[in-house]
Amino acid sequence: MKRVALVLAEGFEEVEAVTPIDFLRRAGVEVIVATLGAQPVRGSHGIAIAADTTIEALPEELDGVVLPGGTIGAENLGRSAEVAALVKRLNARSKLVAAICAAPAKVLAPAGILSGRRATCFPGLEGELSGAVFTTERVVRDRNIVTSRSAGTAGEFAIELVRYLSGSAEADKVRSSVLQR
Repeated sequence: MKRVALVLAEGFEEVEAVTPIDFLRRAGVEVIVATLGAQPVRGSHGIAIAADTTIEALPEELDGVVLPGGTIGAENLGRSAEVAALVKRLNARSKLVAAICAAPAKVLAPAGILSGRRATCFPGLEGELSGAVFTTERVVRDRNIVTSRSAGTAGEFAIELVRYLSGSAEADKVRSSVLQR
Protein backbone atom coordinates (compact mmCIF):
# COMPACT_ATOMS: atom_id res chain seq x y z
CA MET A 1 0.00 0.00 0.00
CA LYS A 2 1.26 3.46 -0.91
CA ARG A 3 1.63 5.91 1.98
CA VAL A 4 1.70 9.70 1.82
CA ALA A 5 1.74 12.52 4.33
CA LEU A 6 -0.56 15.51 4.02
CA VAL A 7 0.78 18.33 6.17
CA LEU A 8 -1.53 20.92 7.70
CA ALA A 9 -0.64 24.28 9.17
CA GLU A 10 -2.94 26.90 10.71
CA GLY A 11 -4.78 28.73 7.93
CA PHE A 12 -4.83 25.85 5.40
CA GLU A 13 -7.48 25.85 2.67
CA GLU A 14 -9.95 23.17 3.72
CA VAL A 15 -11.04 21.98 0.24
CA GLU A 16 -7.41 21.60 -0.82
CA ALA A 17 -6.72 19.38 2.19
CA VAL A 18 -9.85 17.27 2.50
CA THR A 19 -10.31 16.50 -1.21
CA PRO A 20 -6.89 14.84 -1.64
CA ILE A 21 -7.32 12.98 1.67
CA ASP A 22 -10.70 11.65 0.56
CA PHE A 23 -9.81 10.75 -3.04
CA LEU A 24 -6.51 9.11 -2.09
CA ARG A 25 -8.15 7.03 0.63
CA ARG A 26 -10.86 5.95 -1.84
CA ALA A 27 -7.97 4.67 -3.99
CA GLY A 28 -6.53 2.65 -1.11
CA VAL A 29 -3.63 5.03 -0.40
CA GLU A 30 -2.75 5.46 3.26
CA VAL A 31 -2.88 9.18 4.01
CA ILE A 32 -1.23 10.30 7.24
CA VAL A 33 -2.45 13.76 8.19
CA ALA A 34 0.32 15.57 10.03
CA THR A 35 0.42 18.94 11.72
CA LEU A 36 3.19 21.35 12.58
CA GLY A 37 2.06 21.66 16.13
CA ALA A 38 -1.09 22.14 18.15
CA GLN A 39 -4.23 20.21 17.42
CA PRO A 40 -6.80 20.53 16.09
CA VAL A 41 -5.58 22.65 13.17
CA ARG A 42 -7.93 25.43 12.08
CA GLY A 43 -8.35 26.13 8.37
CA SER A 44 -8.79 29.47 6.65
CA HIS A 45 -12.59 29.22 6.94
CA GLY A 46 -12.68 28.14 10.57
CA ILE A 47 -13.00 24.39 10.04
CA ALA A 48 -10.87 22.47 12.53
CA ILE A 49 -9.28 19.14 11.62
CA ALA A 50 -7.61 16.70 14.00
CA ALA A 51 -4.40 15.33 12.50
CA ASP A 52 -3.12 11.78 12.90
CA THR A 53 0.32 12.87 14.08
CA THR A 54 2.91 15.64 14.01
CA ILE A 55 5.43 16.20 11.26
CA GLU A 56 8.23 15.14 13.62
CA ALA A 57 6.56 11.74 14.17
CA LEU A 58 6.03 10.89 10.48
CA PRO A 59 7.54 7.60 9.35
CA GLU A 60 10.79 7.84 7.38
CA GLU A 61 9.43 5.78 4.49
CA LEU A 62 6.79 7.69 2.56
CA ASP A 63 5.74 7.59 -1.08
CA GLY A 64 4.98 11.29 -1.08
CA VAL A 65 3.84 14.48 0.55
CA VAL A 66 0.84 16.68 -0.22
CA LEU A 67 0.77 20.35 0.79
CA PRO A 68 -2.52 22.28 0.72
CA GLY A 69 -2.56 26.00 0.15
CA GLY A 70 -4.43 28.83 1.68
CA THR A 71 -2.13 31.83 1.89
CA ILE A 72 -1.65 31.77 5.66
CA GLY A 73 -1.40 27.98 5.79
CA ALA A 74 1.15 27.89 2.96
CA GLU A 75 3.19 30.66 4.58
CA ASN A 76 3.19 28.69 7.83
CA LEU A 77 4.31 25.55 5.96
CA GLY A 78 7.00 27.60 4.21
CA ARG A 79 8.44 28.77 7.55
CA SER A 80 8.85 25.20 8.76
CA ALA A 81 12.35 23.72 8.54
CA GLU A 82 10.77 20.27 8.98
CA VAL A 83 8.51 20.75 5.94
CA ALA A 84 11.45 21.98 3.82
CA ALA A 85 13.54 18.98 4.88
CA LEU A 86 10.70 16.55 4.10
CA VAL A 87 10.10 18.09 0.66
CA LYS A 88 13.81 18.01 -0.20
CA ARG A 89 14.24 14.43 1.06
CA LEU A 90 11.28 13.08 -0.89
CA ASN A 91 12.22 15.01 -4.03
CA ALA A 92 15.79 13.66 -3.87
CA ARG A 93 14.29 10.14 -3.78
CA SER A 94 11.98 10.97 -6.74
CA LYS A 95 8.92 10.50 -4.53
CA LEU A 96 5.71 12.46 -5.02
CA VAL A 97 5.87 16.10 -3.96
CA ALA A 98 2.48 17.76 -4.48
CA ALA A 99 1.36 21.30 -3.68
CA ILE A 100 -1.69 23.36 -4.54
CA CYS A 101 -2.64 27.05 -4.54
CA ALA A 102 -0.09 29.15 -2.64
CA ALA A 103 2.00 26.14 -1.53
CA PRO A 104 4.06 25.79 -4.75
CA ALA A 105 5.18 29.43 -4.37
CA LYS A 106 5.46 29.54 -0.57
CA VAL A 107 6.96 26.07 0.04
CA LEU A 108 8.31 24.32 -3.07
CA ALA A 109 10.08 27.29 -4.67
CA PRO A 110 11.87 28.33 -1.44
CA ALA A 111 12.90 24.68 -0.97
CA GLY A 112 14.70 24.99 -4.31
CA ILE A 113 13.07 22.03 -6.05
CA LEU A 114 11.30 23.81 -8.92
CA SER A 115 14.32 24.94 -10.92
CA GLY A 116 13.69 24.11 -14.57
CA ARG A 117 10.47 22.27 -13.72
CA ARG A 118 6.99 23.07 -15.06
CA ALA A 119 4.69 24.26 -12.28
CA THR A 120 1.60 26.31 -11.54
CA CYS A 121 0.16 28.10 -8.52
CA PHE A 122 -2.55 30.50 -7.39
CA PRO A 123 -2.94 33.43 -9.81
CA GLY A 124 -0.78 36.37 -8.78
CA LEU A 125 1.95 34.30 -7.12
CA GLU A 126 3.72 33.36 -10.37
CA GLY A 127 6.59 35.71 -9.61
CA GLU A 128 7.43 33.67 -6.51
CA LEU A 129 7.98 30.43 -8.48
CA SER A 130 11.69 31.19 -8.76
CA GLY A 131 13.38 28.95 -11.30
CA ALA A 132 10.17 27.22 -12.39
CA VAL A 133 8.68 27.22 -15.87
CA PHE A 134 5.27 28.69 -15.04
CA THR A 135 2.15 27.47 -16.82
CA THR A 136 -1.50 28.39 -16.38
CA GLU A 137 -2.66 24.77 -16.63
CA ARG A 138 -5.01 23.76 -13.81
CA VAL A 139 -2.86 20.78 -12.78
CA VAL A 140 0.77 20.28 -13.79
CA ARG A 141 2.81 17.11 -13.39
CA ASP A 142 6.54 17.31 -14.07
CA ARG A 143 8.06 13.95 -13.18
CA ASN A 144 7.48 13.55 -9.41
CA ILE A 145 6.19 17.09 -8.77
CA VAL A 146 2.47 17.85 -9.07
CA THR A 147 1.18 21.40 -8.67
CA SER A 148 -2.26 22.95 -9.00
CA ARG A 149 -3.94 26.36 -8.88
CA SER A 150 -6.66 26.67 -6.24
CA ALA A 151 -9.62 25.23 -4.34
CA GLY A 152 -11.51 25.06 -7.64
CA THR A 153 -8.93 22.62 -9.01
CA ALA A 154 -8.70 20.42 -5.89
CA GLY A 155 -10.67 17.55 -7.45
CA GLU A 156 -8.49 17.48 -10.58
CA PHE A 157 -5.39 17.74 -8.41
CA ALA A 158 -6.51 14.83 -6.23
CA ILE A 159 -7.28 12.67 -9.28
CA GLU A 160 -3.77 13.34 -10.63
CA LEU A 161 -2.32 12.28 -7.27
CA VAL A 162 -4.29 9.02 -7.49
CA ARG A 163 -3.03 8.56 -11.06
CA TYR A 164 0.57 9.13 -9.96
CA LEU A 165 0.39 6.73 -7.01
CA SER A 166 -2.10 4.09 -8.18
CA GLY A 167 -2.33 4.33 -11.96
CA SER A 168 -4.83 5.56 -14.53
CA ALA A 169 -7.37 2.77 -14.00
CA GLU A 170 -7.70 3.60 -10.30
CA ALA A 171 -7.82 7.34 -11.07
CA ASP A 172 -10.65 6.73 -13.55
CA LYS A 173 -12.47 4.59 -10.99
CA VAL A 174 -12.29 7.29 -8.31
CA ARG A 175 -13.19 10.04 -10.81
CA SER A 176 -16.24 8.09 -11.92
CA SER A 177 -17.34 7.27 -8.37
CA VAL A 178 -17.40 10.95 -7.35
CA LEU A 179 -18.63 12.31 -10.70
CA GLN A 180 -15.44 14.37 -11.10
CA ARG A 181 -15.00 15.82 -14.59
